[in-house]
Amino acid sequence: MGILRKLGATLTAAAFVGAGALSATTAAEAAPRLAGSAQSSTTAPKPVGLPPSAAPAAAKSTAVSQAAVMRKYRLDSRCMTRGRVLCINKKTRKLVYLVNGKPVQIMDVRFGAMKTPTRNGVFKVYRKSKNHVSTLYHSKMPYAMFFSGGQAVHYSSDFRARGYNGASHGCVNVRDKSKIAWVFARVHVGDKVVVYSK
Repeated sequence: MGILRKLGATLTAAAFVGAGALSATTAAEAAPRLAGSAQSSTTAPKPVGLPPSAAPAAAKSTAVSQAAVMRKYRLDSRCMTRGRVLCINKKTRKLVYLVNGKPVQIMDVRFGAMKTPTRNGVFKVYRKSKNHVSTLYHSKMPYAMFFSGGQAVHYSSDFRARGYNGASHGCVNVRDKSKIAWVFARVHVGDKVVVYSK
């Protein structure tokens, strides 16, 4: 009786080891063996994946696509960083909202007048105010994202009504309320703002 118990325990252990070894192999490796392939069990499976030359090609492809995006939207190279960026071009009068270097939202914008110009440079959103009213000019500034002193990106009903016939007091005015509301909900304090002419 003792010999039968030992033999049973040995067979059970062998079955568990065999099952563990099978589950440790990938489906791709196990499938040919299960289908009765002529492949020897001692032959190592061929690695599945990209050839070594594909990694540099993928990096080159990414660089090319980023260059194409930069040309298409006339983006400043300082916009092409990780994270969220409000990339604002005074020449094209466009704001491109990027996430990890990819354009997510594009909108028309206008800027300050000659006496109150919008500052160029690299900034960070330091404050957000959904229903802001200017204490200096007493004008409504919905969805305001402040980036330099009192200058902010915000919706402007005047821009919506008058277009480029008007100007701001230095802020970046957005014409489309739904687009700026969408971006406002996603931008965080500390996100990058780049204002430039290119």
